[in-house]
Amino acid sequence: MELDSQHRPFSIKLWPPSQNTRQMLVERMTNNLTTKSIFTQKYGTFDKEETEEDAKRIEDASFATANLFYEKEPDGDGGSAVQLYAKECSKLLLQVLKRGPSKRDNRDVSLTSDNTTALHETVFDISKGQRAFIEAEEAQELLKPLTEPGNSVTKICFSNRSFGVGAALVAQTILVTLKEQLKVVDLSDFIAGRPEAEALNVMNIFSTALEGSALRSLNLSDNALGEKGVRAFGALLKSQNCLEELYLMNDGISKEAAKAINELIPSTEKLKVLHFHNNMTGDDGALALAEVVKRSPFLEDFRCSSTRIDAEGGVALSDALGHCTRLKKLDLRDNMFGVEGGVSLSKALTKHAELREIYLSYLNLEDEGAIAIANALKESAPHLEVLELSGNDITAGSVPAIAACIAAKQFLSKLILAENELKDEGTIQVSKVLEGHIQLTEIDLSSNQITWSGVQQLALAVVQKADFKFLNINGNYICNEGIDELMDIFKNSPGRLGLLDDNDPDGKDGDDDDEEEGSNNELESEMKNLAVND
Repeated sequence: MELDSQHRPFSIKLWPPSQNTRQMLVERMTNNLTTKSIFTQKYGTFDKEETEEDAKRIEDASFATANLFYEKEPDGDGGSAVQLYAKECSKLLLQVLKRGPSKRDNRDVSLTSDNTTALHETVFDISKGQRAFIEAEEAQELLKPLTEPGNSVTKICFSNRSFGVGAALVAQTILVTLKEQLKVVDLSDFIAGRPEAEALNVMNIFSTALEGSALRSLNLSDNALGEKGVRAFGALLKSQNCLEELYLMNDGISKEAAKAINELIPSTEKLKVLHFHNNMTGDDGALALAEVVKRSPFLEDFRCSSTRIDAEGGVALSDALGHCTRLKKLDLRDNMFGVEGGVSLSKALTKHAELREIYLSYLNLEDEGAIAIANALKESAPHLEVLELSGNDITAGSVPAIAACIAAKQFLSKLILAENELKDEGTIQVSKVLEGHIQLTEIDLSSNQITWSGVQQLALAVVQKADFKFLNINGNYICNEGIDELMDIFKNSPGRLGLLDDNDPDGKDGDDDDEEEGSNNELESEMKNLAVND
Protein backbone atom coordinates (compact mmCIF):
# COMPACT_ATOMS: atom_id res chain seq x y z
CA MET A 1 0.00 0.00 0.00
CA GLU A 2 1.17 3.52 -0.68
CA LEU A 3 -0.69 6.60 0.52
CA ASP A 4 1.67 9.59 0.41
CA SER A 5 4.69 8.62 -1.67
CA GLN A 6 5.36 7.79 -5.29
CA HIS A 7 7.52 5.00 -6.63
CA ARG A 8 10.06 5.80 -9.27
CA PRO A 9 11.38 3.30 -11.82
CA PHE A 10 14.72 1.79 -10.87
CA SER A 11 17.30 -0.62 -12.19
CA ILE A 12 18.52 -3.43 -9.97
CA LYS A 13 22.28 -3.74 -9.55
CA LEU A 14 23.45 -5.00 -6.18
CA TRP A 15 19.92 -5.46 -4.89
CA PRO A 16 18.05 -7.73 -4.49
CA PRO A 17 20.30 -10.72 -3.70
CA SER A 18 19.55 -13.99 -5.45
CA GLN A 19 17.65 -16.78 -3.74
CA ASN A 20 20.90 -18.75 -3.62
CA THR A 21 22.58 -15.90 -1.76
CA ARG A 22 19.70 -15.63 0.70
CA GLN A 23 19.76 -19.36 1.35
CA MET A 24 23.53 -19.21 1.79
CA LEU A 25 23.06 -16.58 4.49
CA VAL A 26 20.45 -18.71 6.29
CA GLU A 27 22.88 -21.62 6.29
CA ARG A 28 25.70 -19.41 7.58
CA MET A 29 23.58 -18.12 10.47
CA THR A 30 22.48 -21.67 11.27
CA ASN A 31 26.12 -22.71 11.48
CA ASN A 32 26.91 -19.70 13.68
CA LEU A 33 24.27 -20.79 16.19
CA THR A 34 25.01 -24.53 16.19
CA THR A 35 28.82 -24.42 16.08
CA LYS A 36 30.79 -24.01 19.29
CA SER A 37 32.22 -20.49 19.58
CA ILE A 38 32.79 -17.73 22.13
CA PHE A 39 29.17 -16.71 21.59
CA THR A 40 27.61 -20.15 22.13
CA GLN A 41 29.87 -20.68 25.13
CA LYS A 42 28.35 -17.54 26.61
CA TYR A 43 24.73 -17.95 25.50
CA GLY A 44 24.34 -21.70 24.89
CA THR A 45 24.29 -24.03 21.87
CA PHE A 46 21.13 -24.34 19.76
CA ASP A 47 19.70 -27.49 18.21
CA LYS A 48 19.62 -27.55 14.43
CA GLU A 49 15.83 -27.68 13.94
CA GLU A 50 15.23 -24.68 16.20
CA THR A 51 18.14 -22.78 14.65
CA GLU A 52 16.96 -23.21 11.06
CA GLU A 53 13.61 -21.65 12.01
CA ASP A 54 15.32 -18.74 13.74
CA ALA A 55 17.73 -18.19 10.84
CA LYS A 56 14.89 -18.12 8.28
CA ARG A 57 12.92 -15.62 10.37
CA ILE A 58 16.00 -13.42 10.76
CA GLU A 59 16.74 -13.47 7.03
CA ASP A 60 13.11 -12.77 6.08
CA ALA A 61 12.88 -9.82 8.44
CA SER A 62 16.26 -8.40 7.37
CA PHE A 63 15.44 -8.76 3.68
CA ALA A 64 12.10 -6.99 4.17
CA THR A 65 13.75 -4.10 6.01
CA ALA A 66 16.51 -3.70 3.42
CA ASN A 67 14.06 -4.01 0.53
CA LEU A 68 11.83 -1.25 1.93
CA PHE A 69 14.91 0.93 2.31
CA TYR A 70 15.92 0.26 -1.32
CA GLU A 71 12.43 0.97 -2.65
CA LYS A 72 12.58 4.45 -1.14
CA GLU A 73 15.92 5.16 -2.89
CA PRO A 74 15.49 3.34 -6.20
CA ASP A 75 18.12 5.33 -8.08
CA GLY A 76 20.95 3.90 -5.96
CA ASP A 77 23.01 0.85 -6.89
CA GLY A 78 21.73 -1.14 -3.92
CA GLY A 79 24.98 -1.01 -1.96
CA SER A 80 23.34 0.67 1.03
CA ALA A 81 20.55 -1.92 1.03
CA VAL A 82 23.13 -4.72 1.05
CA GLN A 83 24.90 -3.15 4.02
CA LEU A 84 21.62 -2.70 5.89
CA TYR A 85 20.67 -6.32 5.09
CA ALA A 86 23.90 -7.57 6.65
CA LYS A 87 23.62 -5.29 9.69
CA GLU A 88 20.01 -6.27 10.38
CA CYS A 89 20.94 -9.96 10.17
CA SER A 90 23.79 -9.38 12.60
CA LYS A 91 21.56 -7.46 15.03
CA LEU A 92 18.74 -10.02 15.00
CA LEU A 93 21.18 -12.90 15.26
CA LEU A 94 22.60 -11.35 18.41
CA GLN A 95 19.10 -11.01 19.86
CA VAL A 96 18.52 -14.73 19.31
CA LEU A 97 21.87 -15.52 20.92
CA LYS A 98 21.05 -13.43 23.97
CA ARG A 99 17.64 -15.06 24.22
CA GLY A 100 19.40 -18.41 24.36
CA PRO A 101 18.18 -21.84 23.26
CA SER A 102 14.43 -22.23 23.78
CA LYS A 103 12.67 -25.31 24.98
CA ARG A 104 10.34 -26.51 22.26
CA ASP A 105 7.22 -26.37 24.43
CA ASN A 106 7.92 -22.75 25.39
CA ARG A 107 8.78 -21.37 21.96
CA ASP A 108 5.47 -19.57 21.43
CA VAL A 109 5.47 -17.83 24.79
CA SER A 110 8.99 -16.39 24.86
CA LEU A 111 9.04 -13.77 22.13
CA THR A 112 9.17 -10.62 24.26
CA SER A 113 11.70 -7.82 24.41
CA ASP A 114 11.74 -7.89 28.22
CA ASN A 115 13.26 -11.15 29.46
CA THR A 116 12.09 -10.44 33.01
CA THR A 117 8.44 -10.73 31.97
CA ALA A 118 8.73 -13.32 29.20
CA LEU A 119 7.51 -16.21 31.34
CA HIS A 120 4.39 -14.29 32.34
CA GLU A 121 3.25 -13.39 28.81
CA THR A 122 1.60 -15.55 26.21
CA VAL A 123 2.15 -14.67 22.56
CA PHE A 124 -0.07 -15.28 19.58
CA ASP A 125 2.04 -14.78 16.46
CA ILE A 126 0.97 -15.40 12.84
CA SER A 127 3.97 -13.65 11.25
CA LYS A 128 6.02 -16.77 10.56
CA GLY A 129 6.30 -18.05 7.01
CA GLN A 130 5.85 -16.28 3.69
CA ARG A 131 3.97 -13.01 3.31
CA ALA A 132 0.42 -13.66 2.16
CA PHE A 133 -3.03 -12.15 1.74
CA ILE A 134 -5.67 -13.44 4.13
CA GLU A 135 -9.43 -13.17 3.80
CA ALA A 136 -12.38 -13.97 6.07
CA GLU A 137 -12.46 -17.79 5.83
CA GLU A 138 -8.74 -18.21 6.45
CA ALA A 139 -8.82 -15.62 9.23
CA GLN A 140 -11.50 -17.60 11.07
CA GLU A 141 -9.31 -20.68 11.06
CA LEU A 142 -6.04 -18.83 11.74
CA LEU A 143 -7.38 -16.81 14.67
CA LYS A 144 -9.42 -19.62 16.18
CA PRO A 145 -7.01 -20.16 19.14
CA LEU A 146 -7.84 -16.63 20.30
CA THR A 147 -11.49 -17.62 20.79
CA GLU A 148 -10.70 -20.38 23.30
CA PRO A 149 -12.19 -19.58 26.74
CA GLY A 150 -9.69 -18.58 29.40
CA ASN A 151 -6.76 -17.99 27.05
CA SER A 152 -4.00 -15.86 28.57
CA VAL A 153 -2.79 -14.10 25.41
CA THR A 154 -1.28 -10.69 26.20
CA LYS A 155 0.71 -10.16 23.01
CA ILE A 156 -0.47 -10.50 19.41
CA CYS A 157 1.61 -10.19 16.26
CA PHE A 158 -0.30 -9.97 12.97
CA SER A 159 2.73 -8.82 10.96
CA ASN A 160 3.63 -10.27 7.56
CA ARG A 161 0.02 -11.12 6.66
CA SER A 162 -2.07 -8.73 4.55
CA PHE A 163 -5.60 -8.38 5.95
CA GLY A 164 -8.53 -7.71 3.68
CA VAL A 165 -11.76 -6.18 4.99
CA GLY A 166 -13.37 -9.58 5.54
CA ALA A 167 -10.42 -10.84 7.58
CA ALA A 168 -10.33 -7.57 9.51
CA LEU A 169 -14.00 -7.95 10.48
CA VAL A 170 -13.29 -11.46 11.76
CA ALA A 171 -10.36 -10.11 13.77
CA GLN A 172 -12.49 -7.25 15.09
CA THR A 173 -15.02 -9.59 16.70
CA ILE A 174 -12.22 -11.46 18.46
CA LEU A 175 -10.12 -8.45 19.50
CA VAL A 176 -13.05 -6.71 21.14
CA THR A 177 -13.27 -9.61 23.61
CA LEU A 178 -9.50 -9.64 24.24
CA LYS A 179 -8.55 -5.98 24.37
CA GLU A 180 -8.73 -5.69 28.14
CA GLN A 181 -5.98 -8.31 28.54
CA LEU A 182 -3.76 -7.28 25.63
CA LYS A 183 -0.52 -5.48 26.47
CA VAL A 184 1.52 -5.76 23.25
CA VAL A 185 0.08 -5.35 19.74
CA ASP A 186 2.17 -5.67 16.59
CA LEU A 187 0.33 -4.60 13.42
CA SER A 188 3.45 -3.91 11.38
CA ASP A 189 3.26 -4.75 7.67
CA PHE A 190 -0.32 -6.05 7.86
CA ILE A 191 -1.94 -4.35 4.82
CA ALA A 192 0.74 -4.84 2.14
CA GLY A 193 -0.53 -4.73 -1.43
CA ARG A 194 -4.04 -3.57 -0.57
CA PRO A 195 -5.64 -0.66 -2.47
CA GLU A 196 -5.64 2.55 -0.47
CA ALA A 197 -9.39 2.59 0.24
CA GLU A 198 -9.40 -1.00 1.47
CA ALA A 199 -6.26 -0.49 3.55
CA LEU A 200 -7.74 2.56 5.28
CA ASN A 201 -10.92 0.60 5.98
CA VAL A 202 -8.91 -2.25 7.52
CA MET A 203 -6.98 0.17 9.73
CA ASN A 204 -10.21 1.78 10.92
CA ILE A 205 -11.63 -1.64 11.81
CA PHE A 206 -8.59 -2.61 13.88
CA SER A 207 -8.45 0.82 15.48
CA THR A 208 -12.08 0.60 16.60
CA ALA A 209 -11.63 -2.96 17.85
CA LEU A 210 -8.66 -2.03 20.05
CA GLU A 211 -9.94 1.36 21.20
CA GLY A 212 -9.82 1.62 24.98
CA SER A 213 -7.21 -1.09 25.47
CA ALA A 214 -4.35 -0.34 27.89
CA LEU A 215 -1.41 -1.29 25.70
CA ARG A 216 2.19 -1.23 26.82
CA SER A 217 3.59 -1.56 23.29
CA LEU A 218 2.17 -0.72 19.83
CA ASN A 219 3.95 -1.36 16.54
CA LEU A 220 2.45 0.18 13.37
CA SER A 221 5.64 0.08 11.28
CA ASP A 222 5.96 -0.82 7.58
CA ASN A 223 2.44 0.23 6.62
CA ALA A 224 3.12 3.37 4.50
CA LEU A 225 0.62 5.17 6.72
CA GLY A 226 1.04 8.79 5.73
CA GLU A 227 -1.42 11.23 7.29
CA LYS A 228 -4.48 9.26 6.19
CA GLY A 229 -3.19 6.10 7.80
CA VAL A 230 -2.28 7.83 11.04
CA ARG A 231 -5.76 9.30 11.29
CA ALA A 232 -7.29 5.93 10.46
CA PHE A 233 -5.72 4.72 13.72
CA GLY A 234 -6.98 7.82 15.53
CA ALA A 235 -9.46 6.05 17.83
CA LEU A 236 -6.80 3.64 19.06
CA LEU A 237 -4.10 6.27 19.47
CA LYS A 238 -6.34 8.71 21.35
CA SER A 239 -7.34 6.04 23.86
CA GLN A 240 -3.80 5.10 24.91
CA ASN A 241 -2.69 6.45 28.29
CA CYS A 242 -0.27 3.72 29.40
CA LEU A 243 1.84 3.32 26.28
CA GLU A 244 5.53 2.62 26.96
CA GLU A 245 6.68 1.67 23.44
CA LEU A 246 5.61 3.08 20.07
CA TYR A 247 7.10 2.02 16.73
CA LEU A 248 6.39 4.02 13.54
CA MET A 249 9.18 2.96 11.18
CA ASN A 250 9.06 2.92 7.37
CA ASP A 251 5.64 4.53 7.47
CA GLY A 252 5.87 7.44 5.02
CA ILE A 253 5.43 9.90 7.89
CA SER A 254 5.34 13.32 6.21
CA LYS A 255 5.09 16.63 8.04
CA GLU A 256 1.29 16.35 7.94
CA ALA A 257 1.43 12.83 9.37
CA ALA A 258 3.82 13.96 12.11
CA LYS A 259 1.40 16.73 13.04
CA ALA A 260 -1.40 14.16 13.20
CA ILE A 261 0.67 11.99 15.55
CA ASN A 262 1.29 14.96 17.82
CA GLU A 263 -2.43 15.72 17.81
CA LEU A 264 -3.72 12.17 18.31
CA ILE A 265 -1.50 10.93 21.13
CA PRO A 266 -2.83 12.71 24.22
CA SER A 267 -0.42 11.27 26.75
CA THR A 268 3.19 10.14 26.38
CA GLU A 269 4.16 10.58 30.00
CA LYS A 270 4.94 6.86 30.36
CA LEU A 271 6.60 6.46 26.96
CA LYS A 272 10.04 4.81 27.19
CA VAL A 273 10.67 3.74 23.58
CA LEU A 274 9.89 5.79 20.45
CA HIS A 275 11.24 4.53 17.12
CA PHE A 276 10.68 6.70 14.09
CA HIS A 277 13.15 5.37 11.50
CA ASN A 278 13.11 5.87 7.71
CA ASN A 279 10.34 8.39 7.18
CA MET A 280 9.95 11.60 5.14
CA THR A 281 9.44 13.86 8.13
CA GLY A 282 11.65 16.86 7.26
CA ASP A 283 12.03 19.98 9.38
CA ASP A 284 8.32 20.81 9.68
CA GLY A 285 7.54 17.28 10.76
CA ALA A 286 10.42 17.38 13.24
CA LEU A 287 8.84 20.40 14.91
CA ALA A 288 5.70 18.37 15.56
CA LEU A 289 7.67 15.34 16.64
CA ALA A 290 9.67 17.52 19.04
CA GLU A 291 6.43 18.28 20.88
CA VAL A 292 5.81 14.56 21.39
CA VAL A 293 9.36 14.12 22.69
CA LYS A 294 9.03 17.10 25.01
CA ARG A 295 5.98 15.44 26.60
CA SER A 296 7.95 12.21 27.19
CA PRO A 297 10.14 12.80 30.26
CA PHE A 298 10.69 9.06 30.84
CA LEU A 299 11.95 8.36 27.31
CA GLU A 300 14.86 5.90 27.38
CA ASP A 301 15.25 4.80 23.76
CA PHE A 302 14.70 7.32 20.93
CA ARG A 303 15.34 6.51 17.28
CA CYS A 304 14.78 9.17 14.64
CA SER A 305 17.12 8.06 11.88
CA SER A 306 16.82 8.60 8.10
CA THR A 307 14.01 11.13 8.39
CA ARG A 308 15.28 14.00 6.18
CA ILE A 309 15.62 16.42 9.09
CA ASP A 310 17.85 19.45 8.50
CA ALA A 311 19.23 22.09 10.89
CA GLU A 312 15.95 23.73 11.92
CA GLY A 313 14.30 20.45 12.81
CA GLY A 314 17.52 19.20 14.38
CA VAL A 315 17.66 22.17 16.73
CA ALA A 316 14.00 21.74 17.75
CA LEU A 317 14.43 18.02 18.33
CA SER A 318 17.65 18.57 20.29
CA ASP A 319 15.97 21.13 22.52
CA ALA A 320 13.14 18.67 23.19
CA LEU A 321 15.61 15.92 24.08
CA GLY A 322 16.89 18.16 26.84
CA HIS A 323 13.67 17.26 28.71
CA CYS A 324 14.43 13.51 28.50
CA THR A 325 16.97 13.14 31.27
CA ARG A 326 16.53 9.34 31.51
CA LEU A 327 17.64 8.66 27.94
CA LYS A 328 19.80 5.54 27.57
CA LYS A 329 19.91 5.08 23.80
CA LEU A 330 19.82 7.81 21.13
CA ASP A 331 19.89 7.16 17.37
CA LEU A 332 19.73 10.18 15.03
CA ARG A 333 21.72 8.74 12.12
CA ASP A 334 21.39 9.83 8.51
CA ASN A 335 19.90 13.29 8.86
CA MET A 336 21.37 16.73 8.07
CA PHE A 337 21.62 18.47 11.43
CA GLY A 338 24.81 20.25 10.40
CA VAL A 339 26.97 22.26 12.78
CA GLU A 340 24.02 24.22 14.17
CA GLY A 341 22.06 21.08 15.00
CA GLY A 342 25.16 19.45 16.46
CA VAL A 343 25.88 22.34 18.79
CA SER A 344 22.24 22.38 19.92
CA LEU A 345 22.37 18.64 20.54
CA SER A 346 25.52 19.02 22.62
CA LYS A 347 23.61 21.25 25.05
CA ALA A 348 20.97 18.56 25.55
CA LEU A 349 23.59 15.86 26.06
CA THR A 350 24.92 17.55 29.18
CA LYS A 351 21.69 16.42 30.89
CA HIS A 352 21.89 12.76 29.86
CA ALA A 353 23.71 11.09 32.73
CA GLU A 354 22.13 7.67 31.98
CA LEU A 355 23.13 7.53 28.29
CA ARG A 356 24.62 4.18 27.23
CA GLU A 357 24.52 4.27 23.42
CA ILE A 358 24.64 7.20 21.01
CA TYR A 359 24.51 6.93 17.20
CA LEU A 360 25.24 10.18 15.37
CA SER A 361 26.58 9.06 11.99
CA TYR A 362 25.96 11.01 8.78
CA LEU A 363 24.66 14.19 10.41
CA ASN A 364 27.06 16.56 8.63
CA LEU A 365 28.46 17.68 12.00
CA GLU A 366 31.92 18.68 10.76
CA ASP A 367 34.66 19.47 13.28
CA GLU A 368 32.76 22.18 15.13
CA GLY A 369 29.69 20.04 15.79
CA ALA A 370 31.76 16.97 16.66
CA ILE A 371 33.90 18.91 19.14
CA ALA A 372 30.82 20.37 20.86
CA ILE A 373 29.28 16.91 21.21
CA ALA A 374 32.54 15.31 22.43
CA ASN A 375 33.00 18.02 25.03
CA ALA A 376 29.43 17.57 26.27
CA LEU A 377 29.73 13.78 26.49
CA LYS A 378 33.01 14.07 28.35
CA GLU A 379 31.20 15.74 31.24
CA SER A 380 28.09 13.53 31.14
CA ALA A 381 27.13 9.91 30.37
CA PRO A 382 29.76 8.25 32.62
CA HIS A 383 28.58 4.76 31.61
CA LEU A 384 28.63 5.33 27.82
CA GLU A 385 29.20 2.04 25.98
CA VAL A 386 28.71 2.91 22.29
CA LEU A 387 29.87 6.05 20.47
CA GLU A 388 29.21 6.31 16.73
CA LEU A 389 30.22 9.37 14.67
CA SER A 390 30.79 8.00 11.16
CA GLY A 391 30.52 10.08 7.99
CA ASN A 392 30.65 13.55 9.56
CA ASP A 393 33.63 15.12 7.76
CA ILE A 394 35.62 14.95 10.98
CA THR A 395 39.34 15.71 10.66
CA ALA A 396 42.31 15.34 13.00
CA GLY A 397 41.43 18.79 14.34
CA SER A 398 38.49 17.24 16.24
CA VAL A 399 40.48 14.39 17.71
CA PRO A 400 41.84 16.07 20.88
CA ALA A 401 38.25 16.65 22.04
CA ILE A 402 37.12 13.18 20.93
CA ALA A 403 40.15 11.55 22.56
CA ALA A 404 39.49 13.38 25.83
CA CYS A 405 35.89 12.15 25.72
CA ILE A 406 37.00 8.55 25.05
CA ALA A 407 39.54 8.70 27.88
CA ALA A 408 36.72 9.53 30.31
CA LYS A 409 34.56 6.57 29.19
CA GLN A 410 35.97 3.47 30.81
CA PHE A 411 32.86 1.44 29.95
CA LEU A 412 33.20 2.14 26.22
CA SER A 413 32.86 -1.08 24.21
CA LYS A 414 32.24 0.18 20.66
CA LEU A 415 33.84 3.14 18.89
CA ILE A 416 32.66 3.81 15.33
CA LEU A 417 34.39 6.66 13.47
CA ALA A 418 34.27 5.34 9.90
CA GLU A 419 34.23 7.50 6.74
CA ASN A 420 35.90 10.57 8.19
CA GLU A 421 39.32 12.15 7.61
CA LEU A 422 41.24 11.30 10.77
CA LYS A 423 44.37 10.22 8.85
CA ASP A 424 47.44 9.02 10.77
CA GLU A 425 47.58 12.01 13.10
CA GLY A 426 44.06 11.51 14.43
CA THR A 427 44.31 7.71 14.51
CA ILE A 428 47.47 7.76 16.61
CA GLN A 429 45.84 10.11 19.13
CA VAL A 430 42.81 7.83 19.39
CA SER A 431 45.03 4.75 19.74
CA LYS A 432 46.86 6.19 22.73
CA VAL A 433 43.72 6.75 24.78
CA LEU A 434 42.36 3.27 23.97
CA GLU A 435 45.19 1.43 25.63
CA GLY A 436 43.59 1.43 29.08
CA HIS A 437 40.05 0.54 27.95
CA ILE A 438 39.57 -3.07 29.01
CA GLN A 439 35.86 -3.14 28.01
CA LEU A 440 36.56 -2.35 24.35
CA THR A 441 35.20 -4.95 21.90
CA GLU A 442 34.82 -3.18 18.52
CA ILE A 443 36.49 -0.34 16.62
CA ASP A 444 35.67 0.92 13.13
CA LEU A 445 38.04 3.43 11.56
CA SER A 446 37.46 2.33 7.98
CA SER A 447 37.82 4.87 5.15
CA ASN A 448 39.82 7.48 7.09
CA GLN A 449 42.84 7.91 4.78
CA ILE A 450 45.07 6.08 7.26
CA THR A 451 48.46 4.64 6.26
CA TRP A 452 50.48 1.89 7.95
CA SER A 453 51.88 4.35 10.49
CA GLY A 454 48.48 5.00 12.03
CA VAL A 455 47.15 1.47 11.57
CA GLN A 456 50.13 -0.04 13.36
CA GLN A 457 49.51 2.02 16.49
CA LEU A 458 45.82 1.13 16.46
CA ALA A 459 46.41 -2.59 15.93
CA LEU A 460 48.96 -2.80 18.76
CA ALA A 461 46.58 -0.93 21.08
CA VAL A 462 43.76 -3.48 20.69
CA VAL A 463 45.24 -6.86 19.81
CA GLN A 464 46.17 -7.76 23.40
CA LYS A 465 42.77 -6.93 24.88
CA ALA A 466 41.21 -10.14 26.15
CA ASP A 467 37.61 -9.29 25.17
CA PHE A 468 38.31 -7.42 21.94
CA LYS A 469 36.34 -8.85 18.99
CA PHE A 470 36.49 -6.80 15.81
CA LEU A 471 38.69 -4.16 14.16
CA ASN A 472 37.53 -2.63 10.86
CA ILE A 473 40.22 -0.61 9.07
CA ASN A 474 39.12 -1.39 5.51
CA GLY A 475 39.19 1.32 2.84
CA ASN A 476 42.42 2.95 4.02
CA TYR A 477 45.92 3.38 2.50
CA ILE A 478 47.97 0.56 4.01
CA CYS A 479 51.05 -0.46 2.04
CA ASN A 480 51.57 -4.11 1.10
CA GLU A 481 54.39 -4.47 3.64
CA GLY A 482 52.07 -3.03 6.27
CA ILE A 483 49.40 -5.58 5.39
CA ASP A 484 51.92 -8.37 5.97
CA GLU A 485 52.89 -6.94 9.35
CA LEU A 486 49.24 -6.46 10.25
CA MET A 487 48.52 -10.12 9.54
CA ASP A 488 51.45 -11.04 11.74
CA ILE A 489 50.10 -8.90 14.61
CA PHE A 490 46.75 -10.72 14.41
CA LYS A 491 48.16 -14.16 13.62
CA ASN A 492 46.83 -15.61 16.88
CA SER A 493 43.38 -14.04 16.48
CA PRO A 494 42.67 -13.52 12.74
CA GLY A 495 38.93 -13.41 13.35
CA ARG A 496 39.31 -10.08 15.13
CA LEU A 497 40.49 -8.34 11.96
CA GLY A 498 37.92 -7.32 9.35
CA LEU A 499 38.28 -7.57 5.59
CA LEU A 500 40.86 -5.46 3.76
CA ASP A 501 39.49 -5.85 0.24
CA ASP A 502 38.94 -2.09 -0.21
CA ASN A 503 42.39 -1.10 1.00
CA ASP A 504 44.38 1.00 -1.48
CA PRO A 505 48.15 0.55 -0.92
CA ASP A 506 48.85 3.43 -3.34
CA GLY A 507 46.60 5.88 -1.49
CA LYS A 508 44.15 6.36 -4.37
CA ASP A 509 40.43 5.81 -4.77
CA GLY A 510 39.36 2.50 -6.24
CA ASP A 511 38.70 1.99 -9.96
CA ASP A 512 35.04 1.45 -10.84
CA ASP A 513 35.59 0.55 -14.51
CA ASP A 514 34.07 -2.90 -14.20
CA GLU A 515 30.74 -2.11 -12.55
CA GLU A 516 29.31 -5.62 -12.68
CA GLU A 517 32.39 -7.24 -11.16
CA GLY A 518 32.56 -4.57 -8.47
CA SER A 519 28.88 -5.01 -7.63
CA ASN A 520 29.23 -8.76 -7.23
CA ASN A 521 32.33 -8.35 -5.10
CA GLU A 522 30.59 -5.87 -2.79
CA LEU A 523 27.59 -8.14 -2.28
CA GLU A 524 29.80 -11.14 -1.57
CA SER A 525 31.95 -9.04 0.75
CA GLU A 526 28.96 -7.97 2.83
CA MET A 527 27.73 -11.54 3.13
CA LYS A 528 31.13 -12.91 4.10
CA ASN A 529 31.65 -10.13 6.58
CA LEU A 530 28.40 -10.81 8.41
CA ALA A 531 29.38 -10.66 12.06
CA VAL A 532 27.58 -10.84 15.37
CA ASN A 533 28.45 -7.60 17.10
CA ASP A 534 27.90 -7.84 20.83
